[in-house]
Amino acid sequence: MIKLGDYNTLRVVKHVDFGFYLDGGEAGEILLPQKYAPKDLSAGQEIEVFIYLDQEERPVATTEKPIAKVGEFASLEVAWINQYGAFLKWGLMKDLFCPFREQKQRMVQGRSYIVYIKVDEESYRLMATAKVEKYLLPAPNSNATPSAAVPDGSPSATIPDGSPSRMYKHGDAVDCLVWQKTDLGFKVIVDNRYQGQLYDNQIFRPLHSGDRLTAYIDHVRQDGKIDLTLQPTGRQQTLDFAEVLLRYLYENNGYCDLDDHAPSELIADRFKVSKKVFKKAIGDLYRRRLITIAPDGLHLQ
Repeated sequence: MIKLGDYNTLRVVKHVDFGFYLDGGEAGEILLPQKYAPKDLSAGQEIEVFIYLDQEERPVATTEKPIAKVGEFASLEVAWINQYGAFLKWGLMKDLFCPFREQKQRMVQGRSYIVYIKVDEESYRLMATAKVEKYLLPAPNSNATPSAAVPDGSPSATIPDGSPSRMYKHGDAVDCLVWQKTDLGFKVIVDNRYQGQLYDNQIFRPLHSGDRLTAYIDHVRQDGKIDLTLQPTGRQQTLDFAEVLLRYLYENNGYCDLDDHAPSELIADRFKVSKKVFKKAIGDLYRRRLITIAPDGLHLQ
């Protein structure tokens, strides 16, 4: 069985004037148009292609890579809108459809939205939905009840590759997609599976919906959601920033006018870290006898 909306490795059956036909198994022969085929491709070879549906809803292959595939979340821009819904740019010739029923609010042409990509069970068409909460799982090392959209609680229920859940521990680095602003900070999607939260007091640089970034596990809550920080936690965080502060001193004539009494806002604006991290780094450099602390600030030894 081919995986629609995903990458497949298929064998070339034959070459025709307008492209190559690939062996799609039960789906029959699938066309790879000539413009997407490598110059040295020939019958009998295998090639990795992305399978989607053409304008007539027939499976078609391409070597182009979309922004995201089935089972993934992404920030996609609205290309155009008709009476049925919105069509999103996702890196392929045919735009991805998001019907009005799958929109949380009416989409606007030119704006970008966080969506989940799926195969519609009724029509077997590729589709985007902005109702992403339905496709987020509780983090595995919690006592949370699995989402109603995942009746057996297994990652493979919504994650097509069926890869095992990751057991998180404090300080683990994770990939995040910034989802939406809240009164507390930003909701994010962690490792394409789980809901996370970045709190305002942990954010020291501008963030926008659709940003992709690395964050660090602070705590997995009982409801299966994950609290995150933008900086490494613990001793490693102190060591990492201590080197940043030391480099700053070398590049600024051995002087920094901020010390551990400086306002947290000034520290965050200049160094993009919390006052707690800043103070720990000062203490680390002082114990290593690399700096002195004076009334006017920090000095290299």
